[in-house]
Amino acid sequence: MKIGIDFDNTIACYDGVFHQLATEKKLIPESLSTGKDDVRDYLRSINKEDLWTEMQGFIYGPGIDRARMFVGFTSFILSCREKGIGLVIVSHKTRSPFRGPKYDLHESAKNWLAKNNFFKSIADNGLGFKEEDAFFELTKEEKCARISKEKCDVFIDDLPEILTDTCFPSFVRKILFKPSTSENFIVLKGIESFSSWNLLREHLLT
Repeated sequence: MKIGIDFDNTIACYDGVFHQLATEKKLIPESLSTGKDDVRDYLRSINKEDLWTEMQGFIYGPGIDRARMFVGFTSFILSCREKGIGLVIVSHKTRSPFRGPKYDLHESAKNWLAKNNFFKSIADNGLGFKEEDAFFELTKEEKCARISKEKCDVFIDDLPEILTDTCFPSFVRKILFKPSTSENFIVLKGIESFSSWNLLREHLLT
């Protein structure tokens, strides 16, 4: 088996990060809910969507160190390694933000992976990925093509629009990672949905 995994909001967790930065910059009231969508919707409501776009560029760029791995992700990867399951990371994002400074978003993501020991061996307390196991494509079509080229049997993503897109390879098992929901194993148009990496591990690897 070979499993492909998305990066942003699937491996890297930004819970509270947007709220923290927006609060530091005094763009939102501190009492606002901490969800990313809440921050975005508030800034849109006061005609500050450009600031939202620039903030995204910073957080996915030099501010990415504020992100952390989702709970249970490390255990999932180590269980895959024990079972000899192949793993690749396949994401799609622009090379630089739409607005603001031209940070290299691909390089920022790769640096985050390195800092979080993805490219260290299991023996060295890493996660056993090689740098060539992480792909950052420019478009969703290129992402889908990469998933197909890497011959993934399973793909895990937080965006249902990727899993349901016509470009998504039909032979790949679709799993939606949705930590904001309390429901698990929902089958919708051939998509299985899970709210945590621990539940994913129990279902896929046992």
